[in-house]
Amino acid sequence: MCSPSAPAPQPTSTTQTTIPEYAKPTAERLIGKAEALTSAPYTPYGGQRLAESTSQQQAARQSVAGMQVPGQFAAGTGLTGAGGLAALGAGQQYMGMATSPEAQQAFMSPYIQNVVDVQQREAVRAAQQGQLGANLAAARQGTYGGARQTLAMTERERNLQDQMAKIQATGLQSAYEQAQRGMQFGADIGLRGSQAAAQAGLGLGQLGAGQQTAGLELAKAQEAFGGMTQQERQRALDQAYQDFITQQQYPYKNLGFLSDILRGSANLAATGGKTVYEAPPSMLSQLGGAGLAAAGAYKLLG
Repeated sequence: MCSPSAPAPQPTSTTQTTIPEYAKPTAERLIGKAEALTSAPYTPYGGQRLAESTSQQQAARQSVAGMQVPGQFAAGTGLTGAGGLAALGAGQQYMGMATSPEAQQAFMSPYIQNVVDVQQREAVRAAQQGQLGANLAAARQGTYGGARQTLAMTERERNLQDQMAKIQATGLQSAYEQAQRGMQFGADIGLRGSQAAAQAGLGLGQLGAGQQTAGLELAKAQEAFGGMTQQERQRALDQAYQDFITQQQYPYKNLGFLSDILRGSANLAATGGKTVYEAPPSMLSQLGGAGLAAAGAYKLLG
């Protein structure tokens, strides 16, 4: 058998595209400008990028950082504790006095016995007048000095003694009740004082808490106000940086525009441009497309 024959060589065609003579000077300048731009050193942004905190923000933060426990808390705690101890002491003191004869005697009126003595003298005088009348009546009846008169006189004497004892007991009871009222009044005064101290302590605590809250709210307001100013400054800094980026890209954009003209790019359709010449992509057009399309601003032809 015969071996299969090798495939016949296919015809090849070579197309060479050249730049029109009228476009060559422009293309040469374009390549030179592209080389100059890509060889230029990196230009860093020399401006400020971030806005610093404002004086209001700094003051607010310092205010919060310097906050301490309000002094009213310690004073209020002391008053509340003192009020509680005073109330306990007043109750114990009252109980002690209420069961102490000496304390009761101290609260009794020093003139109560004088009043009792006067009442007893009046009772004796009234009894003597009654006895005198009874004696005169017995004398008229002829029974004076008899057993009946003696019994009547003894009864009147016993009644007088009972009356004297009642006067004494009533006076002492009145003095005792007066002493009880005096001790109770003193205890009430002490309790009210202790309650007032405790209430004042609570009030101081609330005042301290309110003061602390007001300070925090003021700091929040200062921080918010300062933040608004900081945002305004930041927007200005961002705009300045964006302007710098635009300036850096300006020559590259011009080169890209000029490259589009030379290549006959359809990118010019939006600007009303038209194709200068049409040809397959050449090495020059590849340079223009890959190296210059991402470029930014310079002068058009310089």
